[in-house]
Amino acid sequence: MKRWLGKAETALGNHSDRLNAINIFPVADGDTGTNLYLTVRAAARALQDAAPADAGQQLNDVGAVLARAGQAAMEQAKGNSGTLFSVFLCAAAEPLAGHARLTSSLLAAALNRAQIRAWSALSDPVPGTMLSVMEAAGRAAAAVDAAHNGNDSNHALGLVLDAAVEAALEAVVRTEGQLDALQAAHVVDAGGVGMLLILDCLRSAVLGEELRNELLDGLHGYDLQDPHIHTDMPDDDGVEVMCTISLSPLDAATLRQRLDELGDSVIMSQVGPSADAEGRYRWRVHVHVPESGPALAIVRSLGDPSDVSVSDLALPRDPSGEVGAEGR
Repeated sequence: MKRWLGKAETALGNHSDRLNAINIFPVADGDTGTNLYLTVRAAARALQDAAPADAGQQLNDVGAVLARAGQAAMEQAKGNSGTLFSVFLCAAAEPLAGHARLTSSLLAAALNRAQIRAWSALSDPVPGTMLSVMEAAGRAAAAVDAAHNGNDSNHALGLVLDAAVEAALEAVVRTEGQLDALQAAHVVDAGGVGMLLILDCLRSAVLGEELRNELLDGLHGYDLQDPHIHTDMPDDDGVEVMCTISLSPLDAATLRQRLDELGDSVIMSQVGPSADAEGRYRWRVHVHVPESGPALAIVRSLGDPSDVSVSDLALPRDPSGEVGAEGR
């Protein structure tokens, strides 16, 4: 798992500029590559920096390791894509808890749990995004695992990983025809490509094989010479607001409803499985709104938020990129 997230950090750093270049949905702010890279980096470094004393008996617990990484990613998630990947990682850890070895059945269960949780985290989930790529990978993994009747061999695990990556690639290609904005710009979804890279890093790390760079050949908008699509599009108004807050389940539902009325791209997911003494769970909250003030007022009416960030959706756009080098 450490090797997976380390590979994913490197791969996303190398490809961040091209991912930014084709990022036009849900807003054309050209930062999906950067957001995914920073979020995966937080997950990877949480495992690299963990002291042995902190890890305790969890060193050989695949679920515990991923849960640690997922919580770090959730706390430091950037943007829609980073937040959804954090949800994916935290959910994937749950079926793996208590297991020292990854099998095809466990991986299929983890991918399925993760894609369901990611879809449910969004108030208004949209096909043709990284959600569709997560779903395709999970369904393919489940089908191959079922065909092998729970075979726990490394060979079966390899077949599940190969199937998940192939299905993810097919889902990425389909994204262009699922969203009008992507079809008009003749590009595939940036978050979907990022998720494909992450899944190929998982396959590579588990099987000890090289990344399949040819997966990206022919993806529309992804050649090195292709332009940064978003640079010619109008700026998006509004801001992205993110925070962490402890809420009861009822207050969490109330907050989701009120943010839905105020803005869009609402993502809410629990940070950690346990409630405090007052029955409140910690939630990571993400929303796009015209102005931050009303959204923060709603949040603060229900609790005391921490890790609050407010970012303009219309960011300065630098076609040269700021993270990593060109991956292709």
